[in-house]
Amino acid sequence: MSGLDWIVLVGTLLCIILYGLYKSRTSKNLEGYFLSNRDMPWYLILLSIMGTQASAITFLSAPGQAFTDGMRFVQYYFGLPIAMVILCITFVPLYNKLKIFTAYEFLEQRFDLKTRTFTSSLFLLSRGLSTGVSIYAPSIILSSLLGWDIFWTNIVMGGLLIIYTVSGGARAVAYTQQLQFIIIFAGMAIAGYWVIHLLPKGLGFTDALKISGAGGKMNVITTGFTAKGFDWKDRYNIISGTIGGLFLALSYFGTDQSQVGRYLTAKDNKASKTGLLLNGLVKVPMQFMILLIGAMLFTFYQFKEQPIFFNAVQQEQLKHSSRKEEAEILENQFKYLNKQKQDIILNWKKDEEASRQQIRQLNTVSDHLRKSYKSLISSDAVKGDDNDTNYIFLRFVVDYLPKGLIGLLIAIIFLAAWGSIAAALNSLASCSVIDFHLRYKKHHLHPLISDEEEIRKYHLSKYFTLGWGIFSIIVAEFATGMGSLIEVVNIMGSLFYGVILGIFLVAFYLKKIGSNAVFYAAILGEMIVITVFILDKYNIIGMGFLWLNVIGALAVVLFSFVFSFLFKKPAPITQ
Repeated sequence: MSGLDWIVLVGTLLCIILYGLYKSRTSKNLEGYFLSNRDMPWYLILLSIMGTQASAITFLSAPGQAFTDGMRFVQYYFGLPIAMVILCITFVPLYNKLKIFTAYEFLEQRFDLKTRTFTSSLFLLSRGLSTGVSIYAPSIILSSLLGWDIFWTNIVMGGLLIIYTVSGGARAVAYTQQLQFIIIFAGMAIAGYWVIHLLPKGLGFTDALKISGAGGKMNVITTGFTAKGFDWKDRYNIISGTIGGLFLALSYFGTDQSQVGRYLTAKDNKASKTGLLLNGLVKVPMQFMILLIGAMLFTFYQFKEQPIFFNAVQQEQLKHSSRKEEAEILENQFKYLNKQKQDIILNWKKDEEASRQQIRQLNTVSDHLRKSYKSLISSDAVKGDDNDTNYIFLRFVVDYLPKGLIGLLIAIIFLAAWGSIAAALNSLASCSVIDFHLRYKKHHLHPLISDEEEIRKYHLSKYFTLGWGIFSIIVAEFATGMGSLIEVVNIMGSLFYGVILGIFLVAFYLKKIGSNAVFYAAILGEMIVITVFILDKYNIIGMGFLWLNVIGALAVVLFSFVFSFLFKKPAPITQ
């Protein structure tokens, strides 16, 4: 990067940090640190909710996902608007009425302590793992730009995030996400414009859509049905997205403390509901536009020389390995193929149908060459990560954007990382303090404890934040080679979210079922989900990860009903 890019990058990040710390200077108690004193307006709730889910992974990996697999990933979000309506009718009013710190406090009132502890533990495990992957995402950028070893880059990036989160708490997270989203939307819009702007003269946005469609990248709606019937292993289609996505969204926004903690900061019930409902309306088109950038990048690289592998650092390592001659042969073949594609595309308007068929044939050969090249990356000679999906958008930014704009776009990815990871660490600390430390030390927060002890617990919360930050850094060190990060974090969540949702569904809607029934049903349900995941991983059965959310939730509800006949006495209900 140029000196101007570094000035823009560092200046943008410093402004955000200082602004967040300034806004959080009054948060000197537990309610202020975790819930921003419950005084946030609806628009901050909306930005905080969206900022928490729109991590660096979204902006770094989603365009690459569309580049390689097309737009069909957007179907993953189709169940989200429905979930927002259900949450506003059922979950939100009760949470605000009880004035709880974490969603899992409600489960102790409805069931018992062991159910609360088990559910909170599932959340801590799933969110801790996902946060580690989220730290790895911006580390990729620093590693690529500076040539640093990813091990030390994770430590540097994680350390910066810990300082940022420990210092500010929920108020810093919420207020900085205002500025973050303004900068993020502006930057991504500029990046999208620049992709189209760099196309050859005479080819506009409509032509870019057609060329992307010819490459199979505009597959926005897919049914999942084949000649043999419905393909349960197909990860993204309108059925799995609507049903599986609904269950995942209900669990994520209704039971995951990283999201529940965002709208518990609202000043009233209306602000919480407004923030959630608007999130349901905005999220799908926002994700569509981010994925569309990836589809446009596919068109862009039909005209420009596409790298055979987008991770420049590992590509350079391969060139200095014992497999360098094989790599050179594949690179030369790929360059020749790129030249053929460019010649065909330049004649696009003369014969679209013939060009479409030729492009599809050449892209099949192109994919085969890339696969062969990736096998060299993962060979014993290099032992690198052979998945470059997470580097596609970053490579475009570094190679083609003008000076100054490169620094801004990279700052955007950092900002997205800091917003989502700070919210996650804040929620992990809040559950650790409220659901474990204070609960098992017999402290009760209603009414709040003395001011002196409150301040002591406030400082203790920072230590828990630090601890979870260190845990997440350790997870990040093992994230190399996991593949598309946007898929990885959602798979991790799906291993636990369905069971957590099932517990809450029983709590809300099956009021005669007691604690023992739901507790043992949850344990059995989690065992079933993990078993299905392992069987799918080894291709013994075929099951897309979104269906794990449905399986987990329905298993808990079903077994709770069955076990209720073994445990006749219902637990007291407090609502």
